Amino acid sequence: MEFETLSENRSFHGMQGVYRHRSQATGTDMTFAVYLPEAAQYGKVPVLWYLSGLTCTHENAMTKAAAQQWCDEAGIAMVFPDTSPRGEGVANDEAYDLGQGAGFYVNATQDPWKPHFQMWQYVVHELPELVCHNFAVDEDAMGITGHSMGGHGALTIAMTHPERFRSVSAFAPISNPSDSDWGRKQLTAYLGEDRDSWRAHDASILMAERGYPGEVLIDQGASDQFLDLLKPETLAEAMMKRRQPGQFRMQPGFDHSYWFVQSFIADHVFWHAERLG
Repeated sequence: MEFETLSENRSFHGMQGVYRHRSQATGTDMTFAVYLPEAAQYGKVPVLWYLSGLTCTHENAMTKAAAQQWCDEAGIAMVFPDTSPRGEGVANDEAYDLGQGAGFYVNATQDPWKPHFQMWQYVVHELPELVCHNFAVDEDAMGITGHSMGGHGALTIAMTHPERFRSVSAFAPISNPSDSDWGRKQLTAYLGEDRDSWRAHDASILMAERGYPGEVLIDQGASDQFLDLLKPETLAEAMMKRRQPGQFRMQPGFDHSYWFVQSFIADHVFWHAERLG
């Protein structure tokens, strides 16, 4: 539960902090960011977890998503974890879409990734325990969202642990990694050749098999340059077939960048705040 404060800065009426701790899950130092709204000065507040995409650290969404104003207004905290373990001795790959910066929010079972790439354990269990014990957030009012690879993580984690994450949304998620070049490579590397082990990390498959007990909000840019890799139509079809409550919104003219996330982040913050009370 020990952690180091790297920085804290006033943002609107709240505080944006960046922290580092030693993770048992990954066996490395991990950096994360927490935004606390003004309401956290007076009691525990709901908390929204934001999982970032390929190549990102905690910093990208913290500085580019422009969520702080809306979190402060809604009275909800936001946590920005890193996307993978990092540091000396941590396995990596020359490609941007595997290794450091590309943890895919799974617990790796294959070498050389297995010793450190335990990002599911880190995001679902270890980091929430640390944050809920040390910051004014309510562990019974947690939601989760994310962008791209992070949208994939948010959906798969929420559908697997709906009792832990009471609301879920996603921006341009990798929706069907089992049948995409953004997924087959990484799931093979981290989990091995057995495709049955991939099913727990494919949002379209999980949506078809179990869905989510609450509403789901998904925003996808209609001009996203990675549509063929994201496969949003597969997830949309799965939602329709099981009549999943929620919204799947194709946003005309928007691409995959943080300009897209920034444009709709307020909708997502208030969506979660409403459902988390």
